[in-house]
Amino acid sequence: MKIFAFRLKPDEDLKQSLKNFTLQENIKAGFILTAIGSLKVATIRFANQDTSTVLSDKFEILSLNGTIATTGVHLHIAISDKQGKTIGGHLDDGCIIYTTAEIVIGISEEYTFLRTPDQQTGYKELEIIPNLSLSPS
Repeated sequence: MKIFAFRLKPDEDLKQSLKNFTLQENIKAGFILTAIGSLKVATIRFANQDTSTVLSDKFEILSLNGTIATTGVHLHIAISDKQGKTIGGHLDDGCIIYTTAEIVIGISEEYTFLRTPDQQTGYKELEIIPNLSLSPS
């Protein structure tokens, strides 16, 4: 497993930064190992909703989970407000860093992650492809 660690700074877009990093590093099968930090705007799509909700306040990033690849990212986030109320859902563009985001990503070289249409769900879902190494004969 290969590991990348980096920090996002104030006013960066969390999801866009992760997408850009994934493309820059040509990540085929990545996953979030850990992520903490803070947001000043949170754009989250809650369960079974068609549109995202935009929340403007100061939030702590409690967790960020999911898969990343050049073929797409699927990430969920949990945040808390100043009273400690926790909410979470699907990370969307428009989550703006307040002070920092400390992110550690793991990369598997054994797989390639694809996002392909799933007839049962109607969404592009994760397809995991083993990378077959050719051994000398």
